[in-house]
Amino acid sequence: MNVFRILGDLSHLLAMILLLGKIWRSKCCTGISGKSQILFALVFTTRYLDLFTNFISIYNTVMKVRGGFLLCAYVTVYMIYGKFRKTFDSENDTFRLEFLLVPVIGLSFLENYSFTPLEILWTFSIYLESVAILPQLFMISKTGEAETITTHYLFFLGLYRALYLANWIRRYQTENFYDQIAVVSGVVQTIFYCDFFYLYVTKVLKGKKLSLPMPI
Repeated sequence: MNVFRILGDLSHLLAMILLLGKIWRSKCCTGISGKSQILFALVFTTRYLDLFTNFISIYNTVMKVRGGFLLCAYVTVYMIYGKFRKTFDSENDTFRLEFLLVPVIGLSFLENYSFTPLEILWTFSIYLESVAILPQLFMISKTGEAETITTHYLFFLGLYRALYLANWIRRYQTENFYDQIAVVSGVVQTIFYCDFFYLYVTKVLKGKKLSLPMPI
Protein backbone atom coordinates (compact mmCIF):
# COMPACT_ATOMS: atom_id res chain seq x y z
CA MET A 1 0.00 0.00 0.00
CA ASN A 2 1.25 3.49 -0.87
CA VAL A 3 2.91 5.14 2.13
CA PHE A 4 1.38 8.49 1.19
CA ARG A 5 -2.09 7.04 1.55
CA ILE A 6 -1.31 5.59 4.98
CA LEU A 7 0.21 8.88 6.15
CA GLY A 8 -2.77 10.74 4.72
CA ASP A 9 -5.25 8.51 6.56
CA LEU A 10 -3.29 8.90 9.80
CA SER A 11 -3.18 12.67 9.37
CA HIS A 12 -6.92 12.70 8.75
CA LEU A 13 -7.61 10.55 11.79
CA LEU A 14 -5.31 12.68 13.94
CA ALA A 15 -7.20 15.81 12.88
CA MET A 16 -10.50 14.27 13.96
CA ILE A 17 -9.05 13.03 17.27
CA LEU A 18 -7.61 16.49 17.98
CA LEU A 19 -11.02 18.04 17.42
CA LEU A 20 -12.79 15.48 19.59
CA GLY A 21 -10.17 15.87 22.32
CA LYS A 22 -10.55 19.63 22.27
CA ILE A 23 -14.32 19.41 22.68
CA TRP A 24 -14.13 16.74 25.39
CA ARG A 25 -11.44 18.43 27.51
CA SER A 26 -12.94 21.91 27.35
CA LYS A 27 -16.57 20.72 27.47
CA CYS A 28 -17.10 23.36 24.82
CA CYS A 29 -17.46 23.50 21.04
CA THR A 30 -17.13 27.25 20.57
CA GLY A 31 -15.36 28.11 17.33
CA ILE A 32 -16.18 24.79 15.68
CA SER A 33 -18.58 24.72 12.76
CA GLY A 34 -21.27 22.13 13.33
CA LYS A 35 -22.29 22.52 9.70
CA SER A 36 -18.85 21.43 8.48
CA GLN A 37 -19.00 18.41 10.78
CA ILE A 38 -22.44 17.46 9.45
CA LEU A 39 -21.06 17.64 5.91
CA PHE A 40 -18.07 15.45 6.81
CA ALA A 41 -20.39 12.89 8.45
CA LEU A 42 -22.44 12.89 5.25
CA VAL A 43 -19.25 12.46 3.21
CA PHE A 44 -18.18 9.35 5.13
CA THR A 45 -21.69 7.88 5.20
CA THR A 46 -22.16 8.07 1.43
CA ARG A 47 -18.59 7.06 0.60
CA TYR A 48 -18.30 3.92 2.70
CA LEU A 49 -21.63 2.25 1.97
CA ASP A 50 -19.76 -0.23 -0.24
CA LEU A 51 -17.82 -1.49 2.79
CA PHE A 52 -20.91 -3.48 3.69
CA THR A 53 -21.08 -5.12 0.26
CA ASN A 54 -17.44 -5.27 -0.95
CA PHE A 55 -14.49 -6.32 1.21
CA ILE A 56 -11.28 -4.55 0.15
CA SER A 57 -8.93 -5.08 3.08
CA ILE A 58 -8.88 -5.26 6.87
CA TYR A 59 -7.00 -1.94 6.93
CA ASN A 60 -9.67 -0.28 4.82
CA THR A 61 -12.54 -1.57 6.95
CA VAL A 62 -10.96 -0.79 10.33
CA MET A 63 -9.64 2.64 9.38
CA LYS A 64 -12.79 3.84 7.68
CA VAL A 65 -15.41 2.39 10.03
CA ARG A 66 -14.20 1.15 13.39
CA GLY A 67 -10.92 3.01 13.52
CA GLY A 68 -12.68 5.17 12.41
CA PHE A 69 -13.75 8.09 10.33
CA LEU A 70 -17.43 7.25 10.58
CA LEU A 71 -17.31 6.83 14.35
CA CYS A 72 -15.37 10.07 14.94
CA ALA A 73 -17.60 12.03 12.59
CA TYR A 74 -20.83 11.00 14.30
CA VAL A 75 -19.44 11.42 17.81
CA THR A 76 -18.33 14.95 16.90
CA VAL A 77 -21.77 15.85 15.55
CA TYR A 78 -23.38 14.41 18.70
CA MET A 79 -21.12 16.47 20.96
CA ILE A 80 -21.84 19.69 19.06
CA TYR A 81 -25.60 19.32 18.71
CA GLY A 82 -26.23 17.08 21.72
CA LYS A 83 -23.98 16.86 24.77
CA PHE A 84 -22.43 20.34 24.52
CA ARG A 85 -25.07 22.09 22.43
CA LYS A 86 -25.32 24.99 24.92
CA THR A 87 -21.76 26.02 24.00
CA PHE A 88 -22.34 25.82 20.24
CA ASP A 89 -21.83 29.19 18.55
CA SER A 90 -24.81 29.03 16.18
CA GLU A 91 -24.79 32.80 15.64
CA ASN A 92 -21.51 32.57 13.75
CA ASP A 93 -22.06 29.19 12.10
CA THR A 94 -24.31 30.67 9.44
CA PHE A 95 -23.00 29.30 6.14
CA ARG A 96 -25.93 28.30 3.87
CA LEU A 97 -25.46 24.57 3.25
CA GLU A 98 -27.81 24.57 0.28
CA PHE A 99 -25.22 26.65 -1.58
CA LEU A 100 -22.96 23.58 -1.42
CA LEU A 101 -25.40 20.67 -1.45
CA VAL A 102 -27.48 21.69 -4.46
CA PRO A 103 -24.58 22.06 -6.94
CA VAL A 104 -22.78 19.00 -5.51
CA ILE A 105 -25.87 16.83 -5.93
CA GLY A 106 -26.41 18.12 -9.47
CA LEU A 107 -22.77 17.56 -10.42
CA SER A 108 -22.86 14.03 -8.97
CA PHE A 109 -25.64 13.08 -11.39
CA LEU A 110 -23.97 14.77 -14.34
CA GLU A 111 -20.33 13.74 -13.85
CA ASN A 112 -19.77 10.17 -12.60
CA TYR A 113 -18.23 6.92 -13.76
CA SER A 114 -21.48 4.95 -13.88
CA PHE A 115 -25.10 5.85 -13.28
CA THR A 116 -25.73 3.51 -10.35
CA PRO A 117 -26.83 4.43 -6.80
CA LEU A 118 -23.56 3.48 -5.06
CA GLU A 119 -21.42 5.14 -7.72
CA ILE A 120 -23.45 8.36 -7.59
CA LEU A 121 -23.23 8.40 -3.79
CA TRP A 122 -19.46 7.81 -3.95
CA THR A 123 -19.09 10.64 -6.47
CA PHE A 124 -21.27 12.87 -4.29
CA SER A 125 -18.98 12.19 -1.32
CA ILE A 126 -15.88 13.13 -3.32
CA TYR A 127 -17.37 16.40 -4.53
CA LEU A 128 -18.81 17.24 -1.11
CA GLU A 129 -15.55 16.60 0.73
CA SER A 130 -13.79 19.17 -1.46
CA VAL A 131 -16.05 21.94 -0.09
CA ALA A 132 -17.09 20.58 3.33
CA ILE A 133 -14.53 22.72 5.17
CA LEU A 134 -15.95 25.99 3.79
CA PRO A 135 -18.45 26.53 6.67
CA GLN A 136 -15.54 26.22 9.14
CA LEU A 137 -13.36 28.65 7.20
CA PHE A 138 -16.32 31.01 6.84
CA MET A 139 -16.91 30.85 10.58
CA ILE A 140 -13.26 31.69 11.31
CA SER A 141 -13.37 34.63 8.90
CA LYS A 142 -16.59 35.83 10.55
CA THR A 143 -15.24 35.69 14.10
CA GLY A 144 -11.82 36.91 12.99
CA GLU A 145 -9.75 34.32 14.88
CA ALA A 146 -9.43 30.66 15.83
CA GLU A 147 -8.16 28.76 18.85
CA THR A 148 -4.77 27.10 18.49
CA ILE A 149 -6.14 23.56 18.74
CA THR A 150 -8.66 24.36 15.99
CA THR A 151 -5.86 25.54 13.73
CA HIS A 152 -3.95 22.29 14.40
CA TYR A 153 -7.09 20.37 13.41
CA LEU A 154 -7.34 22.33 10.16
CA PHE A 155 -3.63 21.90 9.44
CA PHE A 156 -3.73 18.10 9.71
CA LEU A 157 -6.94 18.03 7.70
CA GLY A 158 -5.23 19.97 4.93
CA LEU A 159 -2.09 17.84 5.25
CA TYR A 160 -4.21 14.73 4.72
CA ARG A 161 -5.43 16.08 1.40
CA ALA A 162 -1.92 17.13 0.31
CA LEU A 163 -0.63 13.63 1.11
CA TYR A 164 -3.44 12.11 -0.93
CA LEU A 165 -2.39 14.24 -3.88
CA ALA A 166 1.10 12.74 -3.49
CA ASN A 167 -0.53 9.29 -3.31
CA TRP A 168 -2.32 9.84 -6.62
CA ILE A 169 0.89 11.05 -8.29
CA ARG A 170 2.69 7.96 -7.01
CA ARG A 171 -0.07 5.64 -8.20
CA TYR A 172 0.02 7.21 -11.64
CA GLN A 173 3.78 6.66 -11.80
CA THR A 174 3.74 3.06 -10.56
CA GLU A 175 0.30 1.77 -11.66
CA ASN A 176 -0.66 4.15 -14.44
CA PHE A 177 -3.83 4.76 -12.40
CA TYR A 178 -5.61 8.11 -12.66
CA ASP A 179 -8.95 8.99 -11.05
CA GLN A 180 -9.97 12.27 -12.62
CA ILE A 181 -12.89 12.97 -10.28
CA ALA A 182 -10.87 12.34 -7.10
CA VAL A 183 -7.81 14.25 -8.32
CA VAL A 184 -9.65 17.36 -9.51
CA SER A 185 -11.75 17.47 -6.33
CA GLY A 186 -8.62 16.98 -4.22
CA VAL A 187 -6.84 19.84 -5.96
CA VAL A 188 -9.85 22.12 -5.37
CA GLN A 189 -9.92 21.15 -1.70
CA THR A 190 -6.19 21.77 -1.29
CA ILE A 191 -6.53 25.24 -2.84
CA PHE A 192 -9.01 26.18 -0.10
CA TYR A 193 -6.30 25.43 2.48
CA CYS A 194 -3.50 27.40 0.84
CA ASP A 195 -4.08 30.71 2.64
CA PHE A 196 -4.59 28.86 5.90
CA PHE A 197 -1.30 26.96 5.50
CA TYR A 198 0.52 30.27 5.03
CA LEU A 199 -1.04 31.77 8.17
CA TYR A 200 -0.39 28.56 10.12
CA VAL A 201 3.32 28.62 9.31
CA THR A 202 3.80 32.38 9.76
CA LYS A 203 1.68 32.80 12.89
CA VAL A 204 0.63 29.64 14.75
CA LEU A 205 4.03 27.89 14.56
CA LYS A 206 5.60 31.09 15.91
CA GLY A 207 3.29 31.10 18.92
CA LYS A 208 0.94 33.77 17.62
CA LYS A 209 -2.83 33.45 17.52
CA LEU A 210 -4.31 32.95 14.08
CA SER A 211 -6.50 35.87 13.12
CA LEU A 212 -8.23 36.70 9.88
CA PRO A 213 -9.67 39.96 8.56
CA MET A 214 -13.31 40.36 9.43
CA PRO A 215 -15.67 40.07 6.40
CA ILE A 216 -17.14 43.32 5.17
